[in-house]
This record gives sequence, C-alpha cells and structure tokens, in this order.
Amino acid sequence: MKSTLILTGILGLFASIFVGIGEYLLHYDPLARFAEGGFVFMQGIAEHRTTIGHFFGVFGATLYPVGCYHIYLMLRSANQPAAKTAFFVSAFGFIVGAVWISSRAHISSLMQLPQTADITHLIELYELRYEVLLTVVRIAVLVLSIVFIWLTLTGRSNYPRWMAVFNPFVLILVSFAIYLVAPEIGKHLMPIALNVAFFTFFLLSLKSAKAVPQQGQ
Repeated sequence: MKSTLILTGILGLFASIFVGIGEYLLHYDPLARFAEGGFVFMQGIAEHRTTIGHFFGVFGATLYPVGCYHIYLMLRSANQPAAKTAFFVSAFGFIVGAVWISSRAHISSLMQLPQTADITHLIELYELRYEVLLTVVRIAVLVLSIVFIWLTLTGRSNYPRWMAVFNPFVLILVSFAIYLVAPEIGKHLMPIALNVAFFTFFLLSLKSAKAVPQQGQ
C-alpha cells in the first residue's frame, strides 16, 4: 500500500532527525578538533548534554531499519533480490549502529577525567570494542548506496534516474566537502554527517514516493 511507503519514509526521516540531534549533542565541538587523535573533540562536553544526546540517539536509531524498509519498497520493482539484500545489509548496519551510539556518552565521560594510565587503557579498550562497529555502519551504507545507484539507474525502480546522484554515500561526502571549503559551516555538519545525508535522502525519497501510482504498491 502507498500509505506504508509514505509512513516508512516519514519514520526514516524522523530517525535522521532524532539521531542527528543526539549525535550533535554528543559530538559537536566548537573548536572542530575532529581530525585530532583519540576523542579530544569530546573534552569539555557537559554531562547533561551527553545524557540528553544519548537518549535522542538511541531511541532515534531504532527507526532507521524502518527507513531501510522504505528504501526496499522503493527499489524492489527493479530487482527484488538485490533490493532485499540491500535492506538486510543496511538494517543490520543500523542495528549495530544503535549499539555504537549507545556507547558514546560513556567515552565522553572518560574524556572528562584526568588521563591516567588506567583511563588511557579504558579508552583503548573502547576503541577496540566499539569503533569497529562504526566501520560496520559505514560498509553497510556503502553497500546500500551501490545497490541504490544500480537499481535506480535501471529505470525500473520507483525512483527517477537522477536520484542515483543523491545516494547516501555521496551525500555524506558532501558534508566533508563543505567542512573543507567552509569550516565554520562544516563543523556543524561533520558530527552528524550520516544523519544529514539520510535526512536529505529521505526528503527526496518521500517526494518520489508521493509520485508512485497507488496500483504500484
């Protein structure tokens, strides 16, 4: 049903908004120390800010797999097995991502403490146990984007061919490009680049979904 298509797209949009708010509260650094080693950019972030960000991020992340289902519904007419693969890979990635974002308030707390040998060891353990999860998310988004480009360019999906340019991976790169060209703007996008990308993507996807004939669902 077309209502399912629209609803899942809206929930995907909400996911990008809520997680975006959460990550901004957890990660934004006015000094933009994102390229420095470790988690220096987290130093000086207030505890109440990370606590609020934690709950926005965790609860918002639960909606991302629904957004992935929306993408599947939009792509399945082009190639259902490929669309289904993209759905499972991306949904898995976002489930892992929910675990990752639930850890960010903890590493932020560690960064507010004097950097003793014990604290440094705990930070190293955190990197080993949790930063690999972020890599899983990135790979999942890349796989989703590749399948999205392929199926959109066939002209048989519910997306117009021009939407292939606005795949999530490219939209994430745009945030990085803005940071390089206009750092004062980009420093607000960098902490939430993935969410900015999916916010833009779901907005455009909902526009495409509204144009889908009722009988196409």
